[in-house]
Amino acid sequence: MLRAGYDWMMRLAASPRAGLALAVVAFLESSIFPIPPDAMIVPMVLSRPERAWRIVLIATVASVLGGLAGYAIGYFLYETLGRWVIELYGLAERAEQYRLAYAEWGLWIILVKGLTPIPYKLVTIASGLAAFDLWVFTLASIVTRGARFLLVAALLRAFGSPIRRFIEERLTLVTTAFAAAIVLGFVALRYL
Repeated sequence: MLRAGYDWMMRLAASPRAGLALAVVAFLESSIFPIPPDAMIVPMVLSRPERAWRIVLIATVASVLGGLAGYAIGYFLYETLGRWVIELYGLAERAEQYRLAYAEWGLWIILVKGLTPIPYKLVTIASGLAAFDLWVFTLASIVTRGARFLLVAALLRAFGSPIRRFIEERLTLVTTAFAAAIVLGFVALRYL
């Protein structure tokens, strides 16, 4: 079943709909969806390395736009949708702590957490909740998300064939490691 899922993802990555699928995933991940865009970026770059920079651009633009949606959720809809998303990740009791931290360290929180597997939607919603400067938030999001996606794509473009071979030979291990990174991101966010 894992192999069938991988083969499906590789076919989607090579299809004309890949860019749209990536944009949707990157947008939703920055506001409500739990799966990071890397799940699409990796097979897309492995499938079409000549499009790596276009893939980075799509992921960055969609992620920043999704981040603005997450910001709006925190700013305008925190008591309804924002609180629900934060509670879904088990962080409701820390929302006030995040709001206060943004007053002192907002830019650094966005820059550091935007590069990690910590769910970016929590950063975007917390930024809106704290009424963090929207221009600084947007610029920091462009820098941090762009840098993260660029790093992934550059490494895949440079070392694509060996990485693809490694992934295909050790698909279960790679999938488990990817899932563990997502879970560790949630755990780190909850306890750090």
